[in-house]
Amino acid sequence: MADDEPAARRGVRQLLAAFPDFSVVGECRNGAEVLTALEALKPDVVFLDVQMPGVNGFEVIRRRTPERMPAVVFLTAYDEFAIAAFEAQALDYLVKPVSEARFAKTITRLTRQLRAATPSSSDPRIVISTSRGATVLPVREIEWIEAADNYGRIWSGGRSHLVRESMNQLEDRLRDHGFVRAHRRALVPITGVRELKWTSAGDMVLVLGSGVTIEVSRRRRAAVAAAVRSQT
Repeated sequence: MADDEPAARRGVRQLLAAFPDFSVVGECRNGAEVLTALEALKPDVVFLDVQMPGVNGFEVIRRRTPERMPAVVFLTAYDEFAIAAFEAQALDYLVKPVSEARFAKTITRLTRQLRAATPSSSDPRIVISTSRGATVLPVREIEWIEAADNYGRIWSGGRSHLVRESMNQLEDRLRDHGFVRAHRRALVPITGVRELKWTSAGDMVLVLGSGVTIEVSRRRRAAVAAAVRSQT
């Protein structure tokens, strides 16, 4: 939560005490502290005062960008900022002092949004940082992944996205979701393999649904072939 008044922060803690699914992971007195805390703590929700010393609540969102903000609930003594708050994509706008009933309605909205935003284990996703914020890519949409120095280059829909993870890290994350290592620099979802074949030079290759052809290293041929056969 972020408010330059200790009494206001204490009030939010007291209101939250009735909702055990929520806990306070950090408190901030100004916008600069909020920006640092958002990066370090990565909360699901931020209760944000509008008027704070230095960087105000709206400036926090502008600098962080709406795409990278958690759910935002503005908590302020002034009602004239409500329209601007919703234009900044805030989930709710509370005017102090807040009643328990009004706060409970906000928690209900927060709970509904957070549950909707949480992917099920059967629909895993990868968050990709971009210059404009972040892109959430469902794993089922990944065509294949190739090594790019210290990054992984994820191909999906004919476009590529860089993630700062090694191929070993990506393999560990995706192994249980049907991905196999074709060779040292390529990771492939078995469900995306259209054909496994041998070339005239005696090399095993995978032909993906997108038409991309990926060679399978000699030491991985048995494992890859077994994985492909398990899908037929």
